[in-house]
Amino acid sequence: MNVDVHALNAWRKVLVESVRSKGPDLSSRQLALMLTVYLEEGPHTVRGLASFLNISKPAISRALDRLGELNFVKRRRDEKDKRNVLVQRTVNGSVFLIEFAESIKRARDSAQEVLKPSIFLELEEEGAAASDSAQVA
Repeated sequence: MNVDVHALNAWRKVLVESVRSKGPDLSSRQLALMLTVYLEEGPHTVRGLASFLNISKPAISRALDRLGELNFVKRRRDEKDKRNVLVQRTVNGSVFLIEFAESIKRARDSAQEVLKPSIFLELEEEGAAASDSAQVA
């Protein structure tokens, strides 16, 4: 088993900083949706986001409700096709993601620190030993 414990440690640090901050506690779904809106080429519709993320339109709507409450995204009707709802970026959302990106950079820069032995490291050592003994046999 080849587990990148440093990558997991970096992500753990990002999550710990996020829950300790005074900012909102976004779910994985809300964060994935927000990052998609901000990093993928638009325009973004509820239908398109549901398809891209492979989740239901009601799940997208619930996540957008929360992100809208935080003023991280806004929704408006498509003037060309009133059936579509467009999802747009906001200044508040941009500021949140800039700060989140800084948190990721800090975590990445410090993730190579020496870690205490973990179950992943023990499993890697056991796997390597088993592989070595299998090659000898």
